[in-house]
Amino acid sequence: MKSLRTFALNEAQFRVSPEVKAPASKISDFFGSNVFDQKKMKAYLSKEVYGKLVSAIDQGTLISQEDANHIATAMKTWAMSKGVTHYTHWFQPLTGTTAEKHDSFFEPSSEGPVENFAGSALVQQEPDASSFPNGGIRNTFEARGYTAWDPSSPAFIMENPSGKTLCIPTVFVSYTGEALDFKAPLLKAVNAIDKAAVDVCQYFDKGITKVNASLGIEQEYFLVDLALYNARPDLVMTGRALFGHMSAKGQQLEDHYFGSIPERVQAFMVDFENESLKLGIPLKTRHNEVAPMQFECAPIYEEINLAIDHNQLLMDVMEKVALRHKFKVLLHEKPYAGINGSGKHNNWSLITDTGKNLLAPGKTPKNNLMFLAFFVNTIKAVHEHADLLRASIASVSNDHRLGANEAPPAIISIFLGQQLNEVLDEIEHSRISKKIKEDNALWLGIPKIPQILLDNTDRNRTSPFAFTGNKFELRAVGSSANSSAPMTVLNAIVADQLVKFKGEVDRLIKKGEKKDIALLTIIKRYIKESKDIRFEGNGYGKEWEEEAERRGLANIKTTPKALDAYVSEKSIELFTKTNIFSKRELDARHEILLESYYKKLQIEARVYGEVANSMIIPACIAYQNILIDNAKGLKELGLDKEALSTPVEIINKLSQHLRIVKNNVDAMLEERKVTNNIEDTREKAIAYDEKVKSYFFNIRYHSDKLEQIVDDSVWPLPKLRELLFSK
Repeated sequence: MKSLRTFALNEAQFRVSPEVKAPASKISDFFGSNVFDQKKMKAYLSKEVYGKLVSAIDQGTLISQEDANHIATAMKTWAMSKGVTHYTHWFQPLTGTTAEKHDSFFEPSSEGPVENFAGSALVQQEPDASSFPNGGIRNTFEARGYTAWDPSSPAFIMENPSGKTLCIPTVFVSYTGEALDFKAPLLKAVNAIDKAAVDVCQYFDKGITKVNASLGIEQEYFLVDLALYNARPDLVMTGRALFGHMSAKGQQLEDHYFGSIPERVQAFMVDFENESLKLGIPLKTRHNEVAPMQFECAPIYEEINLAIDHNQLLMDVMEKVALRHKFKVLLHEKPYAGINGSGKHNNWSLITDTGKNLLAPGKTPKNNLMFLAFFVNTIKAVHEHADLLRASIASVSNDHRLGANEAPPAIISIFLGQQLNEVLDEIEHSRISKKIKEDNALWLGIPKIPQILLDNTDRNRTSPFAFTGNKFELRAVGSSANSSAPMTVLNAIVADQLVKFKGEVDRLIKKGEKKDIALLTIIKRYIKESKDIRFEGNGYGKEWEEEAERRGLANIKTTPKALDAYVSEKSIELFTKTNIFSKRELDARHEILLESYYKKLQIEARVYGEVANSMIIPACIAYQNILIDNAKGLKELGLDKEALSTPVEIINKLSQHLRIVKNNVDAMLEERKVTNNIEDTREKAIAYDEKVKSYFFNIRYHSDKLEQIVDDSVWPLPKLRELLFSK
């Protein structure tokens, strides 16, 4: 009987590449066609209500019930003109995915059936909250939760072969008001950075009244043939290959990166890009990544809340479109051992309502001083809260990636490049003059801050947080992650730091210091205090680990202990002061993240046991029986011991590896039973990490050795060479 692997290989081998279809028109002609954007709002709303909605989007003003009814009617009219029959509040619970509950516009009435969508349905809904992660905030029997409309992220239409649905981005909160999602805290952090940044901007430009955090998210991912994927229980259940000897050819020839995109892959890319562009996702770039069957797409920068919504939507679109092309998208951070993993590079900057990028170096001393204020405060913020930033990117899957094959290490450091390092060093060691004139020569020894070039540095792929000309790039975010978590932290810590900076500058000004001297005095001190976080070298080197330890920088390599930063006294003070999280919400998130961690390891342990016991061990025994029959036949022919030595040697090797696999699987399953009885969530997560997971390596190592011995036609799982090179 042929194995599932054989059928999968045959199906993948003869897969016909779909025709690559060009868009029916220019991208600009259909971009955002499925989005209720401001152009459509203006067309469907009265001038008065349109103005109020724009004010709500830009300034956060409240929308009245009467205006909400008007907006809902306009939204329904537009949606129905495009064939929409249902609507849903689209939200981002703490599962890490998106959620939706569809309702029909259709309603029966005494006068006959009608299509209706009231303002109350637009503004708020009540989905069942009992089955979403809540970290102990509510009991299982307490089901009530609320989704509330986020006007700053436009409604959009999701198209499926079975129909079209109007999706309304919302926050998700409990009955008692605690956030149960990623969006609500992000919006609070965005508000905090806006207020704090505007206050600092007033030192330099009184015309600045708003600052938006801007974000561009580069998305890396793998593709695998759908038939091969379905023949791998580990990929289906965990998103990564728990077994598999590394392919003889991997990425060592560096021939995949930026190479010609395979025809079938490009057909998928064109398809999902067109779907994404209709949803207003401004995709700009596509290319092959370093590892075989690894790729990347990247959009143009957007306001941070919208950029994250679009990234969450993008991942959903990619997965749905991939199925049309008989692919499966792998967003796991490390689906295959031994080659590059996938990340989500978050490029962050601050943009004023006057169009200025606060992290873009200027050409004059005054503008450079403004740049330095925001630049140095960001460095200072990361230095003060490196542990919290590390916690924000922690997950069971990202633990596999951090520090391996181009991913940055778990040590949080900042790369600035030679020129900016020299500028900061020069400022640190200069003497500030007390006699200078405002806006003239700024301090003795440096007649002016030198012009800082936009492309002032090379890139450092081993740095978790690097300055790249006019933005900071957080490279440590995992491919499958919701970027809201690290971006909430980053905006919160920078906002808090800017508030402290303004307080210290104002105190010096009140004491009689000139404004520029006060600014430079505090900047200079911050440069010195945060110097330990700056690192320009190779983050992979053992020397850096030793140096980081001397500097007092943490190197927390696994998630359970990294997550402690969320509930430290320092973090609780930060988040409660900025009104982003209450202590109860932080405790709940800590609990949810720990629970997610051990549950995912629990699933992996089960898959290890199931695949080893029901697929690998039986296949090896079957092959061993073939060899035994072979040895018996050779002996019956009267051949000598030397002739028998080869099959006997292979039988012995099989037996040795089988014994180790079986012993480790049995021990792991027993350890899992013990660990499952631990009640404390943190202790359970640590036990899964340090005890249960400790068996994974031996099970895989010896299973992979068996893969190299057993007849290829007998081996039950598609091999890594097949997963990586089936296009």
